Formats: sequence, structure tokens, C-alpha cells
Amino acid sequence: MISVPLARELRASGLRWTPESGDRFLVDQAEMLDVYTVSEMTVEAHTFPSGTVLGFNGTTEWALDSVGVDDALWLPREDQLRAMLRGTFRSLRIGDGIDAEYTVSIVFQGTDREFTASTADDAYGRALLQLVSASSS
Repeated sequence: MISVPLARELRASGLRWTPESGDRFLVDQAEMLDVYTVSEMTVEAHTFPSGTVLGFNGTTEWALDSVGVDDALWLPREDQLRAMLRGTFRSLRIGDGIDAEYTVSIVFQGTDREFTASTADDAYGRALLQLVSASSS
């Protein structure tokens, strides 16, 4: 799973989220560390003219009816991150050894760029952060 600090960086850089079934998120408050999954059975995304609300269907361990999507932190999966890289994505390499690092290669502004992290999710996330940051500036 992508790290929470990197997910926050992606959100701050302008990455937007439209919740879909299977998406993971957490309520972005210091005391709330549980990761939830959007699902018709437990957490549904309800879209209103005023914004999207994630409604909890009574299966959580504490009393939470709903939370605005702006108060939720999306934790995109590896496949979602790779899909957002689109045509810029070139490869994912895994290093050797027990503490192997993951390196994602993309083409950015005509130049090959590499992003390395301890997980594949974070390597994809670092590459996406470069693209999102560049597109919002």
C-alpha cells in the first residue's frame, strides 16, 4: 500500500479522487489510522451537488455515519498508480537481495526519469507525484 505521507503529497500536489468500489482510504485525522475500502456493502460513495460523501453502512466499530471525500485520504493501489502514469510508464525493476528497492522508469518531458522506493507502490507514487506536480504548476 502507498505510504500515508506520499498519499498526502499526491493530494497536496493536485491529485483528485473520485471514489470507486475497491478504493482504499483513511479518515485523515491523527487519531484515525484505520484503512477502509469503498464497497457497496460497507462504505458507499454518494455524490451530491455539494460534493461527494463516503457513507458508512453501520458495519464500523465506532459511530461514524459519513465523511466528506475532502476529509478522506485516498491510498491508491499499484495498478491505479500505474494506470495514471499512462504512456509515460516504461518499466518497474526490482533490485536484488532482502532489502531490494523498486525502481519505476518513466519518460518525462522527453527525458528518462527513475524513481526508487522500498515498495513498488511508493515508486509508482513518486513517479506520479512528478507528473501531477508538473501539470499543476
